[in-house]
Amino acid sequence: MVVQAYILIQTDVGKAAEVAKAIAQVNGVTLAEDVTGPYDVIVRAEAKNVDELGKLVVSKVQNLDGITRTLTCPVVHI
Repeated sequence: MVVQAYILIQTDVGKAAEVAKAIAQVNGVTLAEDVTGPYDVIVRAEAKNVDELGKLVVSKVQNLDGITRTLTCPVVHI
């Protein structure tokens, strides 16, 4: 079963649109939009399991320039 999550991202000031555009190109990201509020970018991502999702966040998302903090929220299917 595919694991899906929302990744809430805080960026450096003025970098939200640039980060959203860059992160949209990452394999596993299905949606990336810059938003207003306490987070600057919200991403929808998917991976084949929780371990792969963690690798996606740590090695691909958090390494992008302009990102200061992330919060990963796995989607719960009931």
